[in-house]
Amino acid sequence: MQKWKITFVDDHGETVDEIFECDECPDNEHAAKMLKERLFPVAAELDLNDLEGRTADATVKNLKTQNSIQILGITPV
Repeated sequence: MQKWKITFVDDHGETVDEIFECDECPDNEHAAKMLKERLFPVAAELDLNDLEGRTADATVKNLKTQNSIQILGITPV
């Protein structure tokens, strides 16, 4: 499996890198789901209520509004 570095701004305004393994380069939504599972494992199990399935990139928007996390980039390692 290929390793991918996801660069994001955390809730303290610091730039952080996390490494994940995926077959293909994850899009922002998939990257947001992986980040949420790692950083907020309990919250990752919760529903996004009406956002999921109705809003494009629901997890990306949820991370930004609820946790002040914004994905900056995804690069191969």
